[in-house]
Amino acid sequence: MGAISVKSKHLLGLKGMDRQDIADILDRAAYWERQPKVSDALRGKFVANTFFENSTRTRFSFEMAEKRLGAEVLNFSAAESSVQKGESIYDTMRTLESIGIDAAVIRLKPTGVLEELAGKLNVALVNAGDGNNEHPTQALLDLYTMRKHFGEIKGLTVSIIGDIKHSRVARSNLWGLTAMGANVAFCAPDTMQAPELEHYAPFVTMDEALQADIVMMLRVQLERHDKGLIRSAEDYREQYGLTAERAARMKPHAIIMHPAPVNRGVEIDDELVECGRSKIFTQMEHGVPIRMAVIERVLTS
Repeated sequence: MGAISVKSKHLLGLKGMDRQDIADILDRAAYWERQPKVSDALRGKFVANTFFENSTRTRFSFEMAEKRLGAEVLNFSAAESSVQKGESIYDTMRTLESIGIDAAVIRLKPTGVLEELAGKLNVALVNAGDGNNEHPTQALLDLYTMRKHFGEIKGLTVSIIGDIKHSRVARSNLWGLTAMGANVAFCAPDTMQAPELEHYAPFVTMDEALQADIVMMLRVQLERHDKGLIRSAEDYREQYGLTAERAARMKPHAIIMHPAPVNRGVEIDDELVECGRSKIFTQMEHGVPIRMAVIERVLTS
């Protein structure tokens, strides 16, 4: 089986990506999930994991995907780099390009910088999360999980509950799900809504959100309590957490999802994290084959 077709050497986000391109990535991930652990598909390719924002789980998932494809992997941490001494993100990336990398997986806090880098660098770039913008590989592994469970995505109803305003996961899922023909609704406290997204998905009540085929909870940044966005973790759970009582009101066939890491007992009750209808750890399992498909995609364009 050949490499999946591509239209760009980068994967910066899912906004604007068409249904067929997304389906190609999901199909290729299914191929890689069936294969033995190690391939030589990308032998001789060098990939740098450049994390200007910490995320051990995402970096390990990308590193595992790259090594399973046979690529040579360089891991970069901003906490140990010249960025701490004043070097710009652009200069750091130009340095890595100069020493011969073929692709870079980038995670960074500022929004808009990634697109700017893509216009200036010749290496392939993969977005591992940028600001409040997108986290495309998280959404792709979510889509993969949904399709594997339900057979297809078109026609599914998906409720995304939590801090929509600051969530790149919510945005990437919105663009990917709507491209695949799903119906998306958001549920959030007033302080965590994103009015600019209302044109694409309505904000509904918690009771309405529970009637979806997929109930996706978002991680709550508990430090936002200090900024007045939530009164307390206990209050958030009472108003917007997926409690055992609320889960009992979900449709019998519905599943629970969460991008992780989970604040147990805040956005979701501890007993639900690994219950029969939860796909949280299944999502994590799907991260490696999805990222294999994505890394292969950008390096074979």
